[in-house]
Amino acid sequence: MLYPQLNEKRLKISLDGIWSFLLGGEELDEQCLREPLKNPERLYVPASFNDQKADKRFYEHYGWAYYQKRFSLPIEAGKRTVLRFGAVAHSCIVYLNGKELIRHRGGFLPFEVEIQNDIKPVDNLLCVAVDNRINYSTLPVGNETNHAMFSSSLPDFESVKKTVLKNKNYPNFDFFNYCGINRSVCIYTTDESYIQDITVCADISGRVRVDAKTSCGERAKIDILSGDEILASGFAGEDLYVESPVLWEIGKPFLYTARVRLENDCYYQKFAFREVKTQGDSFLINGKPFYFKGFGKHEDSETHGRGIDEALNVKDISLMKWINANSFRTSHYPYSEEMLNLCDEEGIAVIAEAPAVGLNDKSYDKTFEYHKQVLADMINRDKNHPCIVMWSLANEPDSVSEKAYDYFMPLYELAHKCDPQSRPVTTVVCNNDYVKDRVAAAMDVICINRYYGWYIFPGDLDAAKQAMNEEMKHFESFKKPLMITEYGADAVSGIHSAASTMFSEEFQLEYYKAMNEVLDKYPFVVGEQAWNFADFQTVQGTMRVDGNKKGIFTRDRRPKLAAHYFKNRWEGIPDFNYKR
Repeated sequence: MLYPQLNEKRLKISLDGIWSFLLGGEELDEQCLREPLKNPERLYVPASFNDQKADKRFYEHYGWAYYQKRFSLPIEAGKRTVLRFGAVAHSCIVYLNGKELIRHRGGFLPFEVEIQNDIKPVDNLLCVAVDNRINYSTLPVGNETNHAMFSSSLPDFESVKKTVLKNKNYPNFDFFNYCGINRSVCIYTTDESYIQDITVCADISGRVRVDAKTSCGERAKIDILSGDEILASGFAGEDLYVESPVLWEIGKPFLYTARVRLENDCYYQKFAFREVKTQGDSFLINGKPFYFKGFGKHEDSETHGRGIDEALNVKDISLMKWINANSFRTSHYPYSEEMLNLCDEEGIAVIAEAPAVGLNDKSYDKTFEYHKQVLADMINRDKNHPCIVMWSLANEPDSVSEKAYDYFMPLYELAHKCDPQSRPVTTVVCNNDYVKDRVAAAMDVICINRYYGWYIFPGDLDAAKQAMNEEMKHFESFKKPLMITEYGADAVSGIHSAASTMFSEEFQLEYYKAMNEVLDKYPFVVGEQAWNFADFQTVQGTMRVDGNKKGIFTRDRRPKLAAHYFKNRWEGIPDFNYKR
């Protein structure tokens, strides 16, 4: 699916802004999709609904919620008119002027529907019903008991047995279940004969092939541009050549543009010449061993929740460059297209992750077909981004389960099949019986999350180093590249301790020094991504104080002590050929 574009052939109109809103119940109220809402609230779109009101009902809502927007639109005969949502979490139903247009499942990828036969010149009523409930069949996975990750099971007391709990979401993941219309809503137009999809494959020799799917079956005209200069021309499906191309490098990005044209349609697709692959225990970008320095991250901020905030995206990339990072993982779901576009322009490496977090024996049978669909849709959306250097199938599944290998290997093969560049594929694992793991070593890159010194041997960094060293010896035998995609310790900003005790900024700093002392010993370790870039919100529970405090930055992006440590460490570690 092409990102909506305003150009000489296409019109794009934003529907972002203040919408009418109403919290619903557990049963769908179709009247809220056919008629104006009665006594609605006012909410901003795009943004999660949870934090926009000083009202606990919004924060804890379980079930349906309703959005409405009135708009007028000039209608041009012969034009295809498309309504597009960037992401709505987690499932939704869309009506226009009393007619159902589309139903969509999944909260992190775009969907669209043609509306030229359903719109009026004035006073259109757009209605969206959103369901935020999670369970064993959703991605991410929710628990179907009264128990969330990092919360205690209820005791078997008589008083507890007789207590009636209201229905609520119990995430099997450690981040807040922010929901609503989280990304932009727009209307765009094309000619009736239009460009449906574009796939660009370019290698470091200068060869480039642009495949373009069109509604009419006509072959599109292709121009390869650098700025305003036309470097090569031809037709879709042909091999074109650019002499001595400038390669896209980490920190030194260079983008070209493929101009794809039909008689009455045009699209400008940015791309790059670069190569990504693994070789032995190295991860190669343009033939050079690359070392990942960066973070796991979340789309998470005050007020917006998981809603897109492009100013914050700019700030985050600026902080990554300040700290000398070169990469991040889209933990634990596909990020906005706007963020990936920014990473293309800024030369940041991205591990793109499917929204499959919390998978276990109870969910494997219920999520597999849906997981395949979401994975294929994610790769189709993001296939042309040079910033994406690896696909992650899931985060922290039960990879010791007897079901795990048969579940993940078809997904691994599907990812390679769907990706025209066949980038490396991984599954990020976090189980501490690593000898019995059935998935990690079957991937192109072994990616592990480890918390020795925090959840295991809490506060004992000597024991943590011993345990990490033993695990590295185990994985060294596979002769594959390995990176640590999560490791960290909670540090509450402003808490200091001369003895470097847990939850202090000093302990977080000492923790990373200890772990990196081990990682630096092993040449097959190709990267370190601290958990987390910034503090983020989670479900309420005794394990979390106003969210997860493992950020190197606070939630409002202020550096902790560990940020200055990593800034100095990563300045001394080159992006390429480290440990070689």
